[in-house]
Amino acid sequence: MFRFLISLFKKKNQKEEDYMKKYLIVGLGNIGEKYANTRHNIGFKILDYFAKEEDLTFETQKLGDVTTYKLKGRTFVFLKPNTYMNLSGKAVLYWLTKEKIPLENMLVITDDLNLPFGSIRVKIKGSDGGHNGLKDIQEKLNTTKYNRFRFGISDAFSKGKQIDYVLGEWTEEENKILKDRLDKSVALIKSFALAGVNNTMNSFNGK
Repeated sequence: MFRFLISLFKKKNQKEEDYMKKYLIVGLGNIGEKYANTRHNIGFKILDYFAKEEDLTFETQKLGDVTTYKLKGRTFVFLKPNTYMNLSGKAVLYWLTKEKIPLENMLVITDDLNLPFGSIRVKIKGSDGGHNGLKDIQEKLNTTKYNRFRFGISDAFSKGKQIDYVLGEWTEEENKILKDRLDKSVALIKSFALAGVNNTMNSFNGK
């Protein structure tokens, strides 16, 4: 009986340890070919680039396209919500719950008008900054304390043209630089799980 109880205790601890080594990486964007290469879809673009580099295949499941990736004992669950940007929180909450992933192990990738093009910044909490995807996640999770990876798209638009700008495609000059920034984004995601969010912020913010 004692050995049986010890066995159950070990299994329970192992399950808890497994949960702590599982990560939800959410790329925000809008579904549909017309949005594929737009600035607002950088979250999708980064996850698609990661998947291509590691030969991963997304499958359409409930509320999103999903794939998994394993690295050094960590399991990454990549999610591209198919709810459209403004309802991203529904998919995020569902997959966090389904996979039993701790909130601190989630990273949300989003575009940011307040950062220069190509700059990256990881934060562990904060406001939605006027971003409707982040706003919905905040409302569904009932917290502003979750990790987000902000990718700068700059604010190079004239008055009244913000929507056209974020839903516009990358310029030729931006596309030339994008490959390097996508490589750095892949390295950042790996670092988030392997080195932790604080070390990742120190290594990547502003770089």
